[in-house]
Amino acid sequence: MRLKIFLLLLLVCEYPSFSFAQDLMSILDSVQKPAGHEKVFATFKDSKVINAQSTETVKKRCLDFNISHRFGSMGVESGGGPHTLYGWDAISDVRFSFDYGITDNITIGIARNKRLENIDGTLKWRFLEQTADNHIPVSVAFYGNSAITPMAKSSFYLGTVNVSPKITDRIAYVSQLIIARKFTRYFSFEILPTYQHRNFVKALVNSYNGKEESNDLFALGAAMRLKLTRRMAILIDYFHVFSDYRKNNPVTPYYDPLAVGIEIETGGHVFHINVTNALGIIENDFIPNTTDSWTKGG
Repeated sequence: MRLKIFLLLLLVCEYPSFSFAQDLMSILDSVQKPAGHEKVFATFKDSKVINAQSTETVKKRCLDFNISHRFGSMGVESGGGPHTLYGWDAISDVRFSFDYGITDNITIGIARNKRLENIDGTLKWRFLEQTADNHIPVSVAFYGNSAITPMAKSSFYLGTVNVSPKITDRIAYVSQLIIARKFTRYFSFEILPTYQHRNFVKALVNSYNGKEESNDLFALGAAMRLKLTRRMAILIDYFHVFSDYRKNNPVTPYYDPLAVGIEIETGGHVFHINVTNALGIIENDFIPNTTDSWTKGG
């Protein structure tokens, strides 16, 4: 019996046209090339590019724990320089976050941030996924972030008069649509229309143009990943904030958040070396509060 099996295997290997071999190859082809519209994977390597969210989500039933650091300014004009080791001694923000995959396309999270003492909850839902045959040309996700600050009243309402404190004053929201496409294995790009609402803002006026600070802000973000080598890529993201109050403000200069980074893959790990002028990590912070300039080493 063993001899017969050996001869049959020998026959299959020697003559690929043998019907059994043909059936086996057709089975293998059906496994390797699944029917339908094949999805495009790894548009970006992480759930965030730098400041910008990506369409990537945490896998189902996986818990992702992150400790994110944002250091101080590098330039002397912005409070950096050699005495702070070009920003390494001055941590501007730290974020502890837990993100859990409800499904492969739905992630929920909770976090605590050093800046403004924000405690935030997040939701990301990827409801469209790009396919290799362009049946669906882009991946699209909704991202929401709701933050509340428990900071002391004396700090939160500093500079205001005749205000009746309410717990709802401390809440801010961000809603964002993330539209991404992986054009080639080397290049991915996304745009992020963003709306932010803060329940309470101080009654401030820009003396240059007479425009008041507003509860609602709109921003348009863009992000890209350009792969240079098999293990290295360049990351860039940018947000333009639409706010007349922030234009040429002589008291508090505001700037659009811009970030540039290098991504390095090493055996299952992805390392980022990032530089940005945004002190805050979450959208509820860096969209309204970026006051450092790249030209001054902020």
